[in-house]
Amino acid sequence: MVEPVHETRIEDLPISIYRTNEEMGAAAAQEASAIIRRAVEQNGFANIIIATGNSQLTFLVALRKDISIPWPHVNIFHMDEYIGIDPQHPASFPQFLHRHLLGYVNPQAFFPVPGQAQDGELACCDYEALLRAHPADLCALGIGENGHIAFNDPPYADFDDPVWVKVVTLAEASRRQQVGEGHFARIEDCPTRAITLTIPALLAAKRVLAIVPEARKAEAVYRALHGPISEDCPASILRHASHAHLFLDAESAARVYP
Repeated sequence: MVEPVHETRIEDLPISIYRTNEEMGAAAAQEASAIIRRAVEQNGFANIIIATGNSQLTFLVALRKDISIPWPHVNIFHMDEYIGIDPQHPASFPQFLHRHLLGYVNPQAFFPVPGQAQDGELACCDYEALLRAHPADLCALGIGENGHIAFNDPPYADFDDPVWVKVVTLAEASRRQQVGEGHFARIEDCPTRAITLTIPALLAAKRVLAIVPEARKAEAVYRALHGPISEDCPASILRHASHAHLFLDAESAARVYP
């Protein structure tokens, strides 16, 4: 069991801080594993929503190494996908999950967000129906450099969104983050539109783990925890999510726990 160096709570949100990214990822994976195993024991299956992105790598590596997880009883969803991206492009989020998780485990099913659909609105409705038919036991998400969760960017995020899946225009800050993480060579190469799960869909999961390492996230973490609860920093809504748990490393926590 990996022990945090500090634990606290801000409003309804419990927060655990670890020395390193690797320790944070391992601790988050331990909690995710327990949630998955409990759901399978109770229901015969588990439904999980998993994020992509470089900040999730230590978590995904630890998760795939956990031999106690009954993957053949687990349905996997994810959060977002670029519209019109080549399915084989390294930046495609299903490709990312295949490289870092699905290629190592054998889930019952994987349901990719349909970024290639001809009718984006119909694809959103269909994916929402899948999510509602498979209520999520776990949602493991990150926080973007601009405070987004999934691709709910300011100023397009909506805490009371009436739908669970929608087409969005990506904020320039999100696109620059994707370039900075090495997924695209230039911002011009990064798509401008995507399909994303909305904030109500993410928070509908029975448990939410927010996994947020790295110094580049420190400002977003500070705003999420100490700024107004506002769509200007979508992750701030986590402070009202008592079923969530925020995992930080020393670098991402630097402004809230020096």
